[in-house]
Amino acid sequence: MAAAGRGPSKADRVHGILRRRIREGALAPGAPLRKEDIAAELGVSRAPVSEALARLADEGLVEIFPQHGSFVAPIRPADVREALFIRAALEVEAMRRLAPVADATLVAKLDENLSGQALALDVGDLARFHDLDEALHALLFSAVDFPRAARLLDAARAPLDRLRRSALPAPGRPQATLAEHRWLVEAVRARDADLAAAAMRAHLARVTQSVERELLAASNRSPGEPRGVPV
Repeated sequence: MAAAGRGPSKADRVHGILRRRIREGALAPGAPLRKEDIAAELGVSRAPVSEALARLADEGLVEIFPQHGSFVAPIRPADVREALFIRAALEVEAMRRLAPVADATLVAKLDENLSGQALALDVGDLARFHDLDEALHALLFSAVDFPRAARLLDAARAPLDRLRRSALPAPGRPQATLAEHRWLVEAVRARDADLAAAAMRAHLARVTQSVERELLAASNRSPGEPRGVPV
């Protein structure tokens, strides 16, 4: 992490750029990550690239093979399911804690986010919708002010979000996601802890269903088809 009061380091910047490319699928599973090429593109030396790749390896997004190089890690079903477990454990409890103490400022930010999600769907901008989806969950979780837990959650989301990028465009799923997000916000607005926890549990259960469908579809693909999820 960047030191307090200072901007992000070169390694932070490289890590952020590569992490986003991997999570969004711009760097596919198995893609080589050549330090020289990355350093030249981003205008840094090899040292911050090496540090960034090591951090990505800790998050399960990169595999480093000494003497052979670094590659984007495959999407492993076990990693995805573990991410779902961690999300449910942390986010359901966070909703239970934050709902009774939610203030008008938080609710206003959540409402603004929902308006942005609706607009993104209206214009068919799924990338923007996905970014706002992540931002909504981040807003909710940050309200409990547990920074170490927030970092754990963010790391856990990384392998899951790669798969969700392909699962999200399923017919009707973005609209259903928006409806579920509205239930979350209404539960917070009502300051009902049990309702908020139940709304998050139901939302993540539907996310799990979408993810499991994508895992099953990947396992059923023929050897010649693109295969992002090995089983």
